[in-house]
Amino acid sequence: MSHSAELLKQLRIERQSAPPPSRRWLWGVALLVLAAAAVAGFFWYRAQTAAIAVETAIAQPLDNPASSSSASVLDASGYVVARRMATVSAKVPGRVLEVLIEEGQQVSEGQVLARLDPVDAAQHQALARAQLAASQSQLAGLETQLREAEANASRYRELAGQQLASRAQYEAAQTQRDTLRAQLASQRRQNEVSQRQLAIANQGLDNTVVRAPFAGVVIAKAAQPGEIVSPMAAGGGFTRTGIGTIVDMDSLEVEVDVNEAHIGRVAPGMPVEAILNAYPDWRIPAEVIAIIPTADRSKATVKVRIRLNVRDTRIVPDMGVKVSFLEKPATPDSPRREGVLLPESALRKDGEAAYVFRVDGEQRVHKVPVQTAATSGAGHIHVSQGLAAGDTVVLNAPAGLEDGMKIQSPR
Repeated sequence: MSHSAELLKQLRIERQSAPPPSRRWLWGVALLVLAAAAVAGFFWYRAQTAAIAVETAIAQPLDNPASSSSASVLDASGYVVARRMATVSAKVPGRVLEVLIEEGQQVSEGQVLARLDPVDAAQHQALARAQLAASQSQLAGLETQLREAEANASRYRELAGQQLASRAQYEAAQTQRDTLRAQLASQRRQNEVSQRQLAIANQGLDNTVVRAPFAGVVIAKAAQPGEIVSPMAAGGGFTRTGIGTIVDMDSLEVEVDVNEAHIGRVAPGMPVEAILNAYPDWRIPAEVIAIIPTADRSKATVKVRIRLNVRDTRIVPDMGVKVSFLEKPATPDSPRREGVLLPESALRKDGEAAYVFRVDGEQRVHKVPVQTAATSGAGHIHVSQGLAAGDTVVLNAPAGLEDGMKIQSPR
């Protein structure tokens, strides 16, 4: 019996439970998850509330005159040129005595620009003046002799009529008178020659003074005192051919080369908008003067002359310029075109679809699909649908800008 009880005691299961495992690692994991969620929420909130600095523009009404509403039919590039530009030189060769101009100086027509050494010309003038004085002295002597000869001939005519002088004496007096008349006529012609020689000598002296042929601005000073100048190039390369270069700033215009395939879009009197490369924000009104009736075979282009309707000291020769040939301005009877005008930098592409980022009153952006009609020149685009006049859009949208983000605009 005791043996059976011992066996049953061995088979009995002890119901005292083992100590439970530690739960501290579970609390650590929970705390890490909560911290990660808080950090993610913080960055999500910051991304939603942080303002991205962008540049914006306002959609302009298409028919607003201040928004360059005339559509561009053709764009081209060229240079500012002067129709009146001259390299001024002396008429005669000589040594430069003084130069009275500097680059950038305004000069008037006839103003003295330089003087040459007048020694040779002055000597020629003095010789011509002396020759004229001698000729005039001889002329005065012959006139006196002729008056005396005419009086003698008249007196001998009366004496011969009274038989108080011979016929031979009368004829001799007539011959002397006629001879003096011929000498006087010859001397008068010689006197005229002397006067003309003096005039030539005076002109030669005046040619040593270099004057401005027209009013303008000096853009180059080519000679210095002491140098030899000549109206024609001389051998050796040591002789200057000019004193300076003058440009008539009122004659500035633009010349552009237009592809001959598109020249049919251009016509005289057509409005043009010109933008100098040096001043890209300055739009200069202009118009077509003429189309030069010849083509450049090597470049397949035709030259077009354009008049600038603004005179400004910032416009100088040889400046690069971009021009847009515009449509004729709309008349009051013309139908009003729908849509707005935007800078081309506001337009974004998603495959074939176009969109812009429109800014709402809370400075958040919204992706708005738009439809475009045509390029309107000067970097603008005609948006026919999707926007209204006065809407603010983002220019040059930065990478990562998405719908709903907050932006900061300098406007």
